[in-house]
Amino acid sequence: MTKEQLREMEEKEKTWLEKRLDVVFLLFPLACGLFAIWEYWEIPNLRKNKDPMTYVYFLLFFMVLYAVFLVYGVLGKKKRLVDKLRYMAPLYGVLFLVLSLYDYMTLKTGALRYPFFPWFNDIFNIMIEDRAYLLECAAHTLRLLFTGYFCGAILGLITGITCGYSRRVRYWVDPILKVLGPIPTSTWIPLMMVIASSLFMGAVIVIGLGVWFSVTMASMTGISNVDVSYFEAARTLGTKEHQMVFRVAIPHALPNIFQGLTQGMSIACTALMIAEMIGVEAGLGWYINWAKAWAQYNKMYASIIIICLIFTAVTKLLGLIKSRALRWQEGMVK
Repeated sequence: MTKEQLREMEEKEKTWLEKRLDVVFLLFPLACGLFAIWEYWEIPNLRKNKDPMTYVYFLLFFMVLYAVFLVYGVLGKKKRLVDKLRYMAPLYGVLFLVLSLYDYMTLKTGALRYPFFPWFNDIFNIMIEDRAYLLECAAHTLRLLFTGYFCGAILGLITGITCGYSRRVRYWVDPILKVLGPIPTSTWIPLMMVIASSLFMGAVIVIGLGVWFSVTMASMTGISNVDVSYFEAARTLGTKEHQMVFRVAIPHALPNIFQGLTQGMSIACTALMIAEMIGVEAGLGWYINWAKAWAQYNKMYASIIIICLIFTAVTKLLGLIKSRALRWQEGMVK
């Protein structure tokens, strides 16, 4: 029996007031969204606002999306979905209010000076106008990110598993890790940009180096912490040496390995942006510098938003893979 099932059994029937409060909280994001549209549409603008409906469509999209999930959860009696929406509703509502406040301080009053702080409608419009170039830069960023990440992750897994399982290998590799570990990844960028055959390859090496260290340390720790009794029991059952690595050591160390992979992705994203801003001549990081140099700050913010979306999606994907691989941990009491 999972923790969710136990929690449902222990829950008490809600009072009339608690049920009404749940309704208020569930409708709170929709009310805040309507307020954001009212503020944007009714308060006079300080500056000319091109294609004003773009921002309205943006707000309506998320309001409709939230409403669809809410109606589906209520009518379909999906208690877990409704509970999740109830938990996240205050945050969603506040986000709409923050958007409204930012719009008021930029487009309506100019408290935040233009062009350093463009309003959202201006940013979304420039995204649409410059979408071809932004997509090209995003494709280059993704290619660089995944090339460096997978190279570093594969090498890190090989190094970490080997060091964790063999003391002889760890004897030679451990000093290298102790020397390279404290050095920030960005320190190697000037050197790699000089010795690498191309700027792209230099950035791949820098990203892969950061990922390699993170995955190596996590994998080595996970393998080293496997209880010796597991290996003894496996040997008693006739398990061969190479089978103990793949059937005993690695499955037991998977939580540590995925922790290293997640941390490695964070390091890769940071190293990627630094490499693109300093040396690489393409990508979203380069686009940010280029837009800033020409004082086109709406393009700069557009690129930043796309970067945030990409990194969030990649991290979410990695989290889903981790949840799938470690689904045997569900319901465990820690």
